[in-house]
Amino acid sequence: MIEYRPFRNSDPPQLVKLWNACELGRGAVQGVNCDILDALVFAEPYFDRQGLIVATSDGEAVGFVHAGFGPNDELTALDYSVGVICALMVHPDYRRQGIGRELLARAEEYLRSLGAEQIQGGESPERNPFYLGLYGGSNSAGFLESDINAAPFFERVGYAPQHRILVYQKDISERNDPFDVRMVGIRRAMEMVVTTEQPTQPSWWWMTRQGRFDSIRFLLRPKDNGGPTVAELSCWGLDLFAMTWQVRAVGFTHIVVPDDERQKGYAKTVVIEAIRRLREEMVTRVEVHVTDSDETVISLVQAVGFEQVDSGIIYERG
Repeated sequence: MIEYRPFRNSDPPQLVKLWNACELGRGAVQGVNCDILDALVFAEPYFDRQGLIVATSDGEAVGFVHAGFGPNDELTALDYSVGVICALMVHPDYRRQGIGRELLARAEEYLRSLGAEQIQGGESPERNPFYLGLYGGSNSAGFLESDINAAPFFERVGYAPQHRILVYQKDISERNDPFDVRMVGIRRAMEMVVTTEQPTQPSWWWMTRQGRFDSIRFLLRPKDNGGPTVAELSCWGLDLFAMTWQVRAVGFTHIVVPDDERQKGYAKTVVIEAIRRLREEMVTRVEVHVTDSDETVISLVQAVGFEQVDSGIIYERG
Protein backbone atom coordinates (compact mmCIF):
# COMPACT_ATOMS: atom_id res chain seq x y z
CA MET A 1 0.00 0.00 0.00
CA ILE A 2 1.29 3.46 -0.95
CA GLU A 3 1.21 6.15 1.70
CA TYR A 4 1.72 9.89 1.20
CA ARG A 5 3.12 12.31 3.75
CA PRO A 6 5.14 15.53 4.07
CA PHE A 7 8.94 15.55 4.26
CA ARG A 8 10.64 14.33 7.42
CA ASN A 9 14.16 15.11 8.60
CA SER A 10 15.04 11.43 8.24
CA ASP A 11 14.14 11.38 4.51
CA PRO A 12 17.30 12.70 2.77
CA PRO A 13 19.11 9.33 2.45
CA GLN A 14 16.07 7.78 0.81
CA LEU A 15 15.48 10.80 -1.45
CA VAL A 16 19.13 10.63 -2.55
CA LYS A 17 18.68 6.96 -3.40
CA LEU A 18 15.48 7.74 -5.29
CA TRP A 19 17.02 10.63 -7.25
CA ASN A 20 19.94 8.51 -8.38
CA ALA A 21 17.64 5.65 -9.43
CA CYS A 22 15.18 7.69 -11.48
CA GLU A 23 17.11 8.03 -14.76
CA LEU A 24 16.60 11.79 -15.12
CA GLY A 25 18.85 12.15 -18.18
CA ARG A 26 21.87 14.22 -19.13
CA GLY A 27 20.59 17.42 -17.54
CA ALA A 28 20.42 16.09 -13.98
CA VAL A 29 23.34 15.77 -11.60
CA GLN A 30 24.20 12.12 -11.02
CA GLY A 31 25.69 10.95 -7.76
CA VAL A 32 23.70 13.38 -5.61
CA ASN A 33 24.33 12.99 -1.88
CA CYS A 34 22.70 14.27 1.30
CA ASP A 35 25.09 17.20 1.69
CA ILE A 36 24.26 18.47 -1.79
CA LEU A 37 20.50 18.28 -1.25
CA ASP A 38 20.84 19.90 2.13
CA ALA A 39 22.87 22.84 0.78
CA LEU A 40 20.81 23.49 -2.36
CA VAL A 41 17.30 22.46 -1.33
CA PHE A 42 16.55 21.92 2.35
CA ALA A 43 18.63 24.88 3.57
CA GLU A 44 16.68 27.46 1.57
CA PRO A 45 15.07 29.97 3.96
CA TYR A 46 11.63 29.37 2.43
CA PHE A 47 11.79 25.55 2.42
CA ASP A 48 8.45 24.21 3.63
CA ARG A 49 8.23 20.53 4.54
CA GLN A 50 4.56 20.52 3.55
CA GLY A 51 5.54 21.29 -0.03
CA LEU A 52 7.77 18.23 -0.38
CA ILE A 53 5.41 15.24 -0.44
CA VAL A 54 6.84 11.73 -0.24
CA ALA A 55 5.22 8.49 -1.42
CA THR A 56 6.29 5.44 0.57
CA SER A 57 5.80 1.69 0.32
CA ASP A 58 6.56 -0.30 3.47
CA GLY A 59 8.41 2.72 4.79
CA GLU A 60 10.63 3.11 1.71
CA ALA A 61 10.42 6.28 -0.40
CA VAL A 62 9.25 5.35 -3.91
CA GLY A 63 8.39 8.83 -5.19
CA PHE A 64 8.25 12.48 -4.28
CA VAL A 65 7.02 15.80 -5.58
CA HIS A 66 8.34 19.19 -4.56
CA ALA A 67 6.23 22.32 -4.99
CA GLY A 68 7.20 25.91 -4.28
CA PHE A 69 7.00 29.54 -5.33
CA GLY A 70 9.08 32.09 -7.17
CA PRO A 71 9.75 35.69 -6.13
CA ASN A 72 7.61 38.80 -6.26
CA ASP A 73 8.39 41.59 -8.74
CA GLU A 74 10.68 43.32 -6.26
CA LEU A 75 12.63 40.07 -5.61
CA THR A 76 12.17 40.60 -1.87
CA ALA A 77 9.77 37.78 -0.93
CA LEU A 78 7.80 34.90 -2.40
CA ASP A 79 4.92 35.44 -4.80
CA TYR A 80 2.17 33.01 -3.83
CA SER A 81 -0.02 33.69 -6.87
CA VAL A 82 1.98 31.33 -9.14
CA GLY A 83 2.93 27.89 -7.89
CA VAL A 84 5.71 25.76 -9.33
CA ILE A 85 5.99 21.99 -9.58
CA CYS A 86 9.76 21.99 -9.07
CA ALA A 87 10.44 18.25 -9.18
CA LEU A 88 8.44 15.05 -9.49
CA MET A 89 9.85 11.54 -9.68
CA VAL A 90 8.74 7.97 -9.13
CA HIS A 91 11.05 4.98 -8.84
CA PRO A 92 11.11 2.97 -12.11
CA ASP A 93 9.74 -0.12 -10.32
CA TYR A 94 6.65 1.78 -9.18
CA ARG A 95 5.65 3.67 -12.30
CA ARG A 96 2.26 3.41 -14.05
CA GLN A 97 0.47 2.77 -10.76
CA GLY A 98 -1.01 6.26 -10.37
CA ILE A 99 1.61 7.41 -7.86
CA GLY A 100 2.76 10.33 -10.00
CA ARG A 101 -0.80 11.55 -10.51
CA GLU A 102 -1.54 11.38 -6.80
CA LEU A 103 1.67 13.19 -5.88
CA LEU A 104 0.89 15.90 -8.42
CA ALA A 105 -2.67 16.32 -7.15
CA ARG A 106 -1.43 16.72 -3.60
CA ALA A 107 1.20 19.24 -4.69
CA GLU A 108 -1.42 21.26 -6.56
CA GLU A 109 -3.64 21.23 -3.47
CA TYR A 110 -0.72 22.50 -1.38
CA LEU A 111 -0.01 25.34 -3.82
CA ARG A 112 -3.66 26.41 -4.04
CA SER A 113 -4.00 26.34 -0.26
CA LEU A 114 -1.35 29.07 -0.11
CA GLY A 115 -3.00 31.22 -2.77
CA ALA A 116 -1.74 29.92 -6.14
CA GLU A 117 -4.05 30.99 -8.96
CA GLN A 118 -1.76 29.54 -11.64
CA ILE A 119 0.44 26.44 -11.57
CA GLN A 120 3.61 26.01 -13.61
CA GLY A 121 5.18 22.65 -14.36
CA GLY A 122 8.96 22.89 -14.17
CA GLU A 123 11.23 25.57 -12.79
CA SER A 124 11.93 28.52 -15.08
CA PRO A 125 14.76 31.09 -14.93
CA GLU A 126 12.35 33.49 -13.23
CA ARG A 127 10.79 30.94 -10.85
CA ASN A 128 13.31 28.35 -9.66
CA PRO A 129 13.15 28.06 -5.88
CA PHE A 130 15.10 24.83 -5.35
CA TYR A 131 16.92 22.88 -8.05
CA LEU A 132 19.23 25.37 -9.76
CA GLY A 133 22.60 23.64 -9.97
CA LEU A 134 21.05 20.17 -9.74
CA TYR A 135 18.77 19.97 -12.77
CA GLY A 136 18.75 21.86 -16.04
CA GLY A 137 22.39 22.86 -16.44
CA SER A 138 23.41 26.48 -16.78
CA ASN A 139 19.92 27.63 -15.81
CA SER A 140 16.49 26.28 -15.02
CA ALA A 141 14.62 25.12 -18.12
CA GLY A 142 11.42 23.43 -17.03
CA PHE A 143 11.56 19.67 -17.64
CA LEU A 144 14.16 18.59 -20.20
CA GLU A 145 13.28 16.46 -23.20
CA SER A 146 16.26 14.26 -22.34
CA ASP A 147 14.33 13.44 -19.15
CA ILE A 148 12.25 11.13 -21.31
CA ASN A 149 9.44 10.41 -18.85
CA ALA A 150 8.59 14.04 -18.13
CA ALA A 151 6.78 15.17 -21.29
CA PRO A 152 4.49 12.12 -21.65
CA PHE A 153 3.48 12.39 -18.00
CA PHE A 154 2.67 16.10 -17.95
CA GLU A 155 0.77 15.93 -21.19
CA ARG A 156 -1.31 12.98 -19.92
CA VAL A 157 -2.30 14.84 -16.76
CA GLY A 158 -3.45 17.96 -18.58
CA TYR A 159 -0.44 20.27 -18.56
CA ALA A 160 0.25 22.16 -21.78
CA PRO A 161 3.67 23.32 -23.03
CA GLN A 162 3.93 27.10 -22.72
CA HIS A 163 7.60 27.93 -23.24
CA ARG A 164 10.54 26.10 -24.77
CA ILE A 165 14.16 26.73 -23.85
CA LEU A 166 16.94 25.51 -26.13
CA VAL A 167 20.09 24.11 -24.55
CA TYR A 168 23.34 24.75 -26.46
CA GLN A 169 26.82 23.52 -25.68
CA LYS A 170 30.27 24.05 -27.17
CA ASP A 171 33.39 21.95 -26.72
CA ILE A 172 36.11 24.54 -26.18
CA SER A 173 39.01 22.15 -25.69
CA GLU A 174 40.22 22.83 -29.25
CA ARG A 175 41.32 26.29 -30.40
CA ASN A 176 38.88 26.62 -33.27
CA ASP A 177 37.22 29.92 -32.41
CA PRO A 178 35.51 31.63 -35.37
CA PHE A 179 36.99 34.79 -36.87
CA ASP A 180 35.10 38.01 -37.46
CA VAL A 181 36.94 40.87 -39.16
CA ARG A 182 35.23 43.37 -36.84
CA MET A 183 37.03 41.84 -33.89
CA VAL A 184 40.39 43.20 -35.06
CA GLY A 185 39.26 46.79 -34.50
CA ILE A 186 37.32 45.88 -31.37
CA ARG A 187 40.39 44.34 -29.73
CA ARG A 188 42.41 47.48 -30.48
CA ALA A 189 39.82 49.79 -28.99
CA MET A 190 38.36 47.68 -26.20
CA GLU A 191 39.60 45.81 -23.16
CA MET A 192 38.12 42.82 -21.38
CA VAL A 193 37.69 43.24 -17.64
CA VAL A 194 37.07 40.13 -15.56
CA THR A 195 35.39 40.56 -12.20
CA THR A 196 33.79 38.41 -9.55
CA GLU A 197 31.82 41.29 -8.10
CA GLN A 198 28.21 40.64 -7.23
CA PRO A 199 25.48 43.13 -8.19
CA THR A 200 25.83 46.51 -6.48
CA GLN A 201 22.60 45.93 -4.59
CA PRO A 202 21.92 42.19 -4.77
CA SER A 203 18.31 41.26 -4.18
CA TRP A 204 17.16 38.74 -1.60
CA TRP A 205 16.22 36.37 -4.40
CA TRP A 206 19.63 36.71 -6.10
CA MET A 207 21.36 35.90 -2.83
CA THR A 208 19.25 32.77 -2.26
CA ARG A 209 19.78 31.49 -5.81
CA GLN A 210 22.72 32.69 -7.94
CA GLY A 211 24.52 34.13 -4.93
CA ARG A 212 25.28 30.63 -3.67
CA PHE A 213 27.56 29.91 -6.63
CA ASP A 214 30.90 31.33 -7.72
CA SER A 215 30.24 33.57 -10.70
CA ILE A 216 32.34 35.66 -13.05
CA ARG A 217 31.49 38.68 -15.20
CA PHE A 218 33.30 39.56 -18.42
CA LEU A 219 32.98 43.26 -19.29
CA LEU A 220 33.97 44.67 -22.69
CA ARG A 221 34.63 48.41 -22.51
CA PRO A 222 36.77 51.14 -24.17
CA LYS A 223 40.48 51.15 -23.27
CA ASP A 224 41.25 54.84 -23.31
CA ASN A 225 38.40 56.86 -21.88
CA GLY A 226 36.91 54.42 -19.40
CA GLY A 227 33.57 54.65 -21.16
CA PRO A 228 30.51 52.53 -20.46
CA THR A 229 30.49 48.78 -20.97
CA VAL A 230 29.45 47.80 -24.49
CA ALA A 231 28.91 44.09 -23.77
CA GLU A 232 28.69 41.95 -20.65
CA LEU A 233 28.66 38.20 -20.11
CA SER A 234 28.05 36.42 -16.81
CA CYS A 235 28.91 32.80 -16.11
CA TRP A 236 29.23 30.29 -13.28
CA GLY A 237 30.89 26.94 -12.77
CA LEU A 238 28.78 23.84 -13.28
CA ASP A 239 30.88 21.93 -10.78
CA LEU A 240 28.28 19.36 -9.79
CA PHE A 241 27.67 18.37 -13.41
CA ALA A 242 31.27 17.18 -13.69
CA MET A 243 30.04 13.93 -12.17
CA THR A 244 27.54 13.54 -15.01
CA TRP A 245 29.37 14.99 -18.02
CA GLN A 246 32.93 13.99 -17.05
CA VAL A 247 34.22 17.42 -18.14
CA ARG A 248 34.84 20.77 -16.49
CA ALA A 249 31.97 22.98 -17.61
CA VAL A 250 30.83 26.58 -17.23
CA GLY A 251 27.37 27.99 -17.86
CA PHE A 252 26.75 31.35 -19.53
CA THR A 253 23.79 33.00 -17.83
CA HIS A 254 23.51 36.53 -19.26
CA ILE A 255 24.78 38.16 -22.44
CA VAL A 256 23.90 41.86 -22.41
CA VAL A 257 24.57 44.55 -25.03
CA PRO A 258 22.97 48.02 -24.76
CA ASP A 259 20.45 48.73 -27.50
CA ASP A 260 22.58 51.46 -29.08
CA GLU A 261 25.64 49.17 -29.26
CA ARG A 262 24.08 46.23 -31.06
CA GLN A 263 25.00 44.93 -34.53
CA LYS A 264 28.64 46.00 -33.99
CA GLY A 265 30.19 42.62 -33.17
CA TYR A 266 30.46 43.29 -29.44
CA ALA A 267 28.35 40.31 -28.35
CA LYS A 268 30.33 37.91 -30.51
CA THR A 269 33.59 39.37 -29.24
CA VAL A 270 32.73 39.07 -25.55
CA VAL A 271 31.61 35.46 -26.03
CA ILE A 272 34.77 34.43 -27.92
CA GLU A 273 37.09 36.27 -25.55
CA ALA A 274 35.36 34.71 -22.55
CA ILE A 275 35.77 31.26 -24.10
CA ARG A 276 39.50 31.91 -24.59
CA ARG A 277 39.94 32.97 -20.98
CA LEU A 278 37.99 29.96 -19.72
CA ARG A 279 40.05 27.61 -21.86
CA GLU A 280 43.15 28.88 -20.07
CA GLU A 281 41.50 27.78 -16.82
CA MET A 282 41.13 24.23 -18.17
CA VAL A 283 37.39 24.54 -18.83
CA THR A 284 36.44 22.25 -21.71
CA ARG A 285 32.69 22.79 -22.19
CA VAL A 286 30.40 25.81 -22.14
CA GLU A 287 26.62 25.75 -21.99
CA VAL A 288 24.00 28.43 -22.64
CA HIS A 289 20.20 28.39 -22.60
CA VAL A 290 18.13 30.42 -25.07
CA THR A 291 14.37 30.80 -25.36
CA ASP A 292 13.25 29.46 -28.73
CA SER A 293 11.80 32.86 -29.70
CA ASP A 294 15.08 34.77 -29.20
CA GLU A 295 16.38 34.61 -32.76
CA THR A 296 19.15 37.14 -32.09
CA VAL A 297 20.84 35.10 -29.38
CA ILE A 298 20.24 31.84 -31.25
CA SER A 299 22.05 33.29 -34.27
CA LEU A 300 24.87 34.49 -32.03
CA VAL A 301 25.54 31.17 -30.29
CA GLN A 302 25.30 29.22 -33.54
CA ALA A 303 27.74 31.61 -35.22
CA VAL A 304 30.21 31.02 -32.39
CA GLY A 305 29.93 27.26 -32.80
CA PHE A 306 27.46 26.15 -30.16
CA GLU A 307 25.31 23.12 -30.99
CA GLN A 308 21.90 22.29 -29.55
CA VAL A 309 22.02 19.28 -27.22
CA ASP A 310 18.65 19.42 -25.50
CA SER A 311 15.57 21.53 -24.88
CA GLY A 312 13.40 22.18 -21.88
CA ILE A 313 9.67 22.71 -21.65
CA ILE A 314 7.85 24.82 -19.09
CA TYR A 315 4.26 23.65 -18.67
CA GLU A 316 1.13 25.26 -17.34
CA ARG A 317 -1.92 23.60 -15.91
CA GLY A 318 -4.61 23.49 -18.59
